[in-house]
Amino acid sequence: MPGKKPVHTVPNSNSWVNKQGGVTISTHRTKAKRFETEHVIHKSNGQISEKNSYGNDPCPPKDKN
Repeated sequence: MPGKKPVHTVPNSNSWVNKQGGVTISTHRTKAKRFETEHVIHKSNGQISEKNSYGNDPCPPKDKN
């Protein structure tokens, strides 16, 4: 998604923190997935567990049907 930095969801004590561009944008008890950007979700040990794009996808998959 051009112009938007990815959101990283990382563990923080007993909660999960959403960071964008190194800045905390929200804190939750559970992992949240509601931003229109690339979302990088980390495990409690810091490793990346999944990546997703949310919102308008400028490059949607093309069906070959």
